[in-house]
This record gives sequence, C-alpha cells and structure tokens, in this order.
Amino acid sequence: MKKIALINDITGFGRCSVTVELPIISALKIQVCPLPTAILSVHTGYKNYFMDDYTDRMKNYIESWRLNNLSFDGIATGFLGSAAQIEIVVDFLKNFPAPLIMIDPVMGDHGKIYASYTREMCIKMRGLLQFADLVTPNLTEACELLGVPYPAGGIISDSNLATMAANIAAKTRGGKVIITGVTLDCDDSTSISNFIYDGGKIDVVTSQKLGSDRSGTGDVFFAIVAANFMNGKNLTASVRKAADFVTKCILHAEKLNLAWNFGLPFEEFLTGL
Repeated sequence: MKKIALINDITGFGRCSVTVELPIISALKIQVCPLPTAILSVHTGYKNYFMDDYTDRMKNYIESWRLNNLSFDGIATGFLGSAAQIEIVVDFLKNFPAPLIMIDPVMGDHGKIYASYTREMCIKMRGLLQFADLVTPNLTEACELLGVPYPAGGIISDSNLATMAANIAAKTRGGKVIITGVTLDCDDSTSISNFIYDGGKIDVVTSQKLGSDRSGTGDVFFAIVAANFMNGKNLTASVRKAADFVTKCILHAEKLNLAWNFGLPFEEFLTGL
C-alpha cells in the first residue's frame, strides 16, 4: 500500500485540513501519515478557537521518522503557519525524497492574502515550487506565486490562465498545475472552472457554482486529486472526480441547511469514492 506524508494542521471541528483529507485519501486506498503543523479545537472561521502551534515539535517528530527509516510514496503540503514552518518543510522535502510531491499553497482567496501570511512567508512559499510535481493554487495564490496583479473582479481569460499556469509549471520539477475555482471570461455567472496544465497540455473542468463558500472545500478537492494522482490516474479525470464529489457534498449541505463553518458533509458519500 502506498503511503503519503500529509503536512497540515489537525482541526477538531469544522471539517477541514487533515480531518477531511485523511479519511478521503484512506478511502482511495493510500495510507495517510500526518505531520501536524498545528492542533486546533475549531478552525479560525469560529470566533473562539484554541490553537497549539506545532512548529517547535515538528523537527523532533520528523527526526523520529528518520531514525525509524521511514519513507513515503508521496508528500502533500497544506496550510503552513509561519516562515519557520516553511523552512522545516523544505528540509523535510530534501531529506525524505518522494516520487511525488504535491503542494497546495494555501495563502489566500478572493484577491486577498490571509492576514496571518507575511511577505516573507509568501516569498518562501514560492521556494517550495522547485520540489513540486503538482501545484494546486487558486487564482489569488497563483497571482501571488508569480508576483502579478489579481485580475479585476477575479475574472480572467483562458489564454491568460494558460500563461500563468505555464510560468508556475516552469518553477516546478513536475510541470503540472491546477488553478482551482476560477471564473473564466467565457463562463456564465453560475459556473466555476478548474484550469489544468499538464506538462503543456491544457484542459478545463467546469462545474455549477452552488451556495456560498464552505470551510474545507479546498481540502476535500485537494485530497481526491492528490490521491488519484498518486494512484496514476489521469489529471483531468481526477479533477472531474473531485469537482463532482464537492458538488454532491455542497448540495447535501444545502439540503441539511448546514452553517458554512460546518464544512462539507462528505461522510455521506465517502464509500462511493
């Protein structure tokens, strides 16, 4: 059985990060080995949350893996909370060479970088690209990785996206990029697209835009794409599978009238993956 080292925070309530990625990747027949960056009681979309920053423990945690001669078939990174954590991840990627490395550069959304992200962190995140076989930024993160302005209204042409994706891919070792959740200038107001750049080959997977933003949606999407990528599946087919699964979960969340910060009720459909 393949093993993936999953670098992300563990959040107790709100269906995000490792809490959703672990069961989804496991359902796709890959063993998940979490490397925690922080432990949270609830995600930061709640007013009151407890967080235990794991930065000072990550090196000892990783050292234990090294002493036990562990290796991984894939490594995936999610939200990183400080410049120091990004540096630790760089060392980890150098010392645990894996056949596949997937970077989800969680830095912002809707044209804004998260308040917790400093300029130093953004620059260091760009440095992670050199290790990546697959990168999955949203449009905000893609612009930040390249140091270019966010397009007005968040609407962009497929030709401009192709240039952005090619420029990001050129900074990676694998040349595969998915720019997620974009609104193309040819889309209608009810559509949302995922732009796929696979070593020069371009494809677009478009879905119906449903409801409002929900916590953990990107984590669910990334988990399915990463697991399918590790299992040797076609990238476009993996994105379609992820997008369809997210759509199904959002429809169920709307039916249950769940608050946005409850995340996606993926458990109902987990066995269908």
